[in-house]
Amino acid sequence: MELAWYALLGLFFATYLVLGGYDYGVGLLLARGGTREARRAALNAVGPFFLGNEVWLVAAVGILFGAFPVLEGELLSGYYPAVLGALAGVVLVTAGVQLRSRPRAESARAAWDRVVVAGSALAALGWGALLGGLLQGVPLRADGHVAGVGHLFTPFVATTALAMLALVAVQGATFLTLRLPAADASSVARLARRLVPTALAAVAAATVLGLLSDRVRAAVARPALAVLLPVVLVAALLAARAALGRGRPGVAFAATSAALALPVALVGAALWPRVLVSTVDPGASLSVADAAASGPTLSLLGWLALPLLPALLGFQAMCWWVFRGRTDGRAPVYW
Repeated sequence: MELAWYALLGLFFATYLVLGGYDYGVGLLLARGGTREARRAALNAVGPFFLGNEVWLVAAVGILFGAFPVLEGELLSGYYPAVLGALAGVVLVTAGVQLRSRPRAESARAAWDRVVVAGSALAALGWGALLGGLLQGVPLRADGHVAGVGHLFTPFVATTALAMLALVAVQGATFLTLRLPAADASSVARLARRLVPTALAAVAAATVLGLLSDRVRAAVARPALAVLLPVVLVAALLAARAALGRGRPGVAFAATSAALALPVALVGAALWPRVLVSTVDPGASLSVADAAASGPTLSLLGWLALPLLPALLGFQAMCWWVFRGRTDGRAPVYW
């Protein structure tokens, strides 16, 4: 039962990163500047999906609170700078996108665009730092509580945060190749191809630092997976770049989506059966079974959550079907 809920938590959070990733990626690309019409076109491309994508984060947080109350408490206390930064970014992006259309002055719109860029960067960096911090281990004491937050300020956590930022930027640019008019999508596709090497370099740096880190090596229970999954991530990015060069944005988007989901799978699979690995007392590490709620509680939550996943999938499929194609009404070449 605990494994099923753990997998469901990972699925919901990975889906949020994939879908929210192009929201924040488009937000990051506003930093390029450009004309008012270009910025507006980019936000219009993501607009129909924006709020619906954040539902996956709400659902993941609900599973965390209900099914893993012990883990929830230690995440909020031991990782609160990363979590607070990510959630602040989500709020800033939501506020910026909703409010930028209110003022008539162009300077005010540009100010809200900067809020969106800052929020997008905070969200990507925060979630990347959280995943890196989990993979690195945490100073969990014998009393079951995390000692401080200094463990987040390490080179490995910093590089994983930057890698997530780069992956999100690639995801946003690739998404725009599907949604913008063909005349504009070609330039964005070239930008996406140029961003892929940056993402590859960031992923490679995080992987190398992880291999060199005593903390990461001690925390990882399955070293083979910890090496294999980054290799698969790199392969997905290379596939995306090749697909963009061949004019197949659908394939490229599927590849970048896989690249954004893989870090969640990496953390979950590499740490299992533990979810928080103590760097000060290995015996104090928190297992998935210990972090989960009681069996009757999980069973009750199962009946409550049973219709949730198909409902969310159905809603997402409906949104993509209704708003399929480019913003000028033309259908893109997906495959």
